[in-house]
Amino acid sequence: MLYVYIYLAFMGVIGFIQMGLDKSRARRHQWRIQETTLFLTAFLGAAWGSLAGMFVFRHKTKHRSFLIGMPCIVIFHVICIYFLDLLAF
Repeated sequence: MLYVYIYLAFMGVIGFIQMGLDKSRARRHQWRIQETTLFLTAFLGAAWGSLAGMFVFRHKTKHRSFLIGMPCIVIFHVICIYFLDLLAF
């Protein structure tokens, strides 16, 4: 179970950085990270970091898909971790 927590921590940092990088690129009118990539990264474990990055960098907070989608992915991850933790014992 420790490896799962380490993985989620690492992915969370990646998601946070990814949101900050996309916001920075948006301000400079440069190439952007696709929304599907942001959601895929979140689904693969970076949801909590992406959600934190959304509010810290004020990025994608006006997009309903992100305001609803990211918390749903976080809840999904919490449920999965709960059941994985139950199976570990």
